[in-house]
Amino acid sequence: MPVIDPDALRRHAIARTLFPPTTLLKAIRRLGFVQADPMRAPARAQDLILMQRVQDYRAGELERRYTKLPVDEDCLVNYGFLPREHLALMHPRTAKRPWDADTHARAADVLAFVREKKRVHPSEVLAAFSHHGRVAGYWGGELNASTQLLDGMHYRGMLRVVRRDAGTRVYEAIDHPEVDDSPAAREARALALMDLVVSLYAPLPAATLGYLTTLLNYGAFELRAETRAACKAAASRYAHATLDGERWYWPADENPASRRHRVDMERVRLLAPFDPLVWDRRRFERLWGWAYRFEAYTPAERRTMGHYALPMLWGDQMIGWANLKVDRQRLVPDLGFIGRRPREAAFRQALDEELHRMSVFLGLED
Repeated sequence: MPVIDPDALRRHAIARTLFPPTTLLKAIRRLGFVQADPMRAPARAQDLILMQRVQDYRAGELERRYTKLPVDEDCLVNYGFLPREHLALMHPRTAKRPWDADTHARAADVLAFVREKKRVHPSEVLAAFSHHGRVAGYWGGELNASTQLLDGMHYRGMLRVVRRDAGTRVYEAIDHPEVDDSPAAREARALALMDLVVSLYAPLPAATLGYLTTLLNYGAFELRAETRAACKAAASRYAHATLDGERWYWPADENPASRRHRVDMERVRLLAPFDPLVWDRRRFERLWGWAYRFEAYTPAERRTMGHYALPMLWGDQMIGWANLKVDRQRLVPDLGFIGRRPREAAFRQALDEELHRMSVFLGLED
């Protein structure tokens, strides 16, 4: 086998995830999971991720087409969208903090209400039940108690998101098929989930695999012992190599040193902060030699890259970042570079083409 070096890993990481544009459903299935984020700067993360992989994709298209796709919102290693066939790997699912008897009773009442109404907006639940308490939200704000109950029911697989109305989840009841809970079946489910995250983020360092296993234990809480065991046995399931004292993993049927990995050296791409290529900040720094920072929640005076910096890939190098805003129906880029800004005409043309693609994606140009 040819020598695996950082250049080979870098090209492999790019080529396997930035595959030729395809249809929306095929792209989601090939990725296996698309992380979601509600912030628009200039578009939601899921749209920015899909823009790079779906032919003629437009911002908001996933939400518009969601009801007709075999895709669900759910939690894998983070919250996002995944093919419906993956739900059986994670459900039925309980939670780390069990409900008390009163919460179970309220959930049963709400579930009966949802079944009767077929599809329910949280405001309908609030109007029908006396869930008027307020509870602390995850980011220091407040969530209505009925909304939190619906979130908990969704996490436990009692409800699914059928669509969104102005960004708010609309739910329907869901019945999962009975799952074989034998030790062998549980192990097989855990291995399938591990394969899913390895395929999404490979090639990945061992430390990242351990971190993903911790996150996966939230998405597949019932299988936490099995996923930990799968992580420990990774060397016997996945191809791997050690570089600079650190072990890297990738699917067994792939070869990072293969000459079939094609990277478009003339293209510029502006990537979402949660794109699979840049999601793992540890891997990013190992492959490209600098630390990317997501600073949307950093006080403005302490930011070094900007509110929502999109890493800038040119060929096989991450050369900087871009903050994008829309002003009077025009896309306005604010660029930053790790070294000097490339002066080649090829870069200027490639950047203009990517900004044009972004403008079309945002609906600013035909």
